[in-house]
Amino acid sequence: MSHQDVLRAAGLTDGEITGGTLAVRSPIDGAEVARVTETAPADMPAVIARAQDAFRAWRTVPAPRRGELVRLLGEELRAAKDELGAVVTLEAGKIVSEGLGEVQEMIDICDFATGLSRQLYGLTIASERPGHRMMETWHPMGPCGVITAFNFPVAVWSWNTALALVCGDPVIWKPSEKTPLTAMACMKIFDRALARFGDAPEGLVQLVVGGPEIGEALVDAPEIPIISATGSTRMGGIVGPRVAARWGRPILELGGNNAMIVAPSADLEMAVRAIVFSAVGTAGQRCTSLRRLIVHSSIKDDLVAKLVKAYDSLPVGDPRADGTLIGPLIDQASGDRMQSMLEQARSEGGTVHGGGAAGGVSGGTYVKPAIVEMPAQTETVRTETFAPILYVMGYETFDEAMALHNGVPQGLSSCIFTMNMREAETFLSAAGSDCGIANVNIGPSGAEIGGAFGGEKETGGGRESGSDAWKGYMRRQTNTINYSAELPLAQGVKFDI
Repeated sequence: MSHQDVLRAAGLTDGEITGGTLAVRSPIDGAEVARVTETAPADMPAVIARAQDAFRAWRTVPAPRRGELVRLLGEELRAAKDELGAVVTLEAGKIVSEGLGEVQEMIDICDFATGLSRQLYGLTIASERPGHRMMETWHPMGPCGVITAFNFPVAVWSWNTALALVCGDPVIWKPSEKTPLTAMACMKIFDRALARFGDAPEGLVQLVVGGPEIGEALVDAPEIPIISATGSTRMGGIVGPRVAARWGRPILELGGNNAMIVAPSADLEMAVRAIVFSAVGTAGQRCTSLRRLIVHSSIKDDLVAKLVKAYDSLPVGDPRADGTLIGPLIDQASGDRMQSMLEQARSEGGTVHGGGAAGGVSGGTYVKPAIVEMPAQTETVRTETFAPILYVMGYETFDEAMALHNGVPQGLSSCIFTMNMREAETFLSAAGSDCGIANVNIGPSGAEIGGAFGGEKETGGGRESGSDAWKGYMRRQTNTINYSAELPLAQGVKFDI
């Protein structure tokens, strides 16, 4: 299928993808595939006002009824999985199975959120006063601004939107300027679910397209109490303080410099498979991509040799082709940054395996993934680079490995390969990994929707997706009911009049 055929199959019309001011290029071949209309900054007050009106209506709809809309969205996503996955491949450069996997993740979170709509539980709390009852209730918070990145152009929106909707919150979505087409295709799917649902308020989910001015309008709007932003640490350093300054609630999903410790007892064959997928999947452009490998010195040379051999066999090329495992980087600027970081690593004593240009579709940025043996955890290693670079360092003691592991500013995902129970349990303990996600005998990439997703330190501290991440989209209220004929005060205070 041609690029235009993919877009038409997803329901995008010529009028929607031509005549605008925002040029959209496919990383597959660098070709311009669309020019879409951007949201005018002057229109943002009206967009926000519609979200407020929608909130006043949606918050009174019973949560199970709100869940029905999300259930219908899941059904529509199932029906459109192939078409939407193809747009993800076209616009983000993911191989076919990863594009489809991202849509499956959307379906999974819809299933989760549908069940959640009947489980927004509070607590009943014992009161110290006779004839009194205490309880906790959770209420909708308000419109939620969702700012997403290019590398997961639809899944992260669904994490937020499915939860926000069942929690009673409208959504305003600002996608990356690099991937607006997947967002437009999603809105087509959502509109079909809305039509089947029947009585949702206007403006319940809105799409705004554009650059920093549009994002700033959401970030600075006191009428938008929740801002969920996914992107770089630099971006989060701007967004977080601005949202907090107006007493809003930021949910930040920022950089990750994820590591794996490989202990002497590790199953090396299993570790190799986990390392390769985690380090090169999505061409190293996942926030959970494996970027640092901390290997016991006794097995380091053997493991590096196995990895170099595995890397040499990896098929790089057109992500639409059968057998391709590594597609293109998002653009040439990403390729240039990768080469710059490899040069810096060399200047710090690193030995680079791979990392050069690879064959692919003319016009795209295709690279061979790189393994870099480093003498120490230098500033280059401590810096996240959104490319398939894996830094390898040795260690002698477990304490040394943990110090290297935690010795970076980011704290998203982490893992250890070991058969030693003490090492595994220590890694998961308070004295172990300082990341939001910690795994044993599995790589750092590929989180399931059932767990809360997010990290610590410069990763931002936000949580999305499963577990009790829904609480980030609601406000907690503590209630006390006096059903007695007396008015005792707490803590035994006497105040008789």
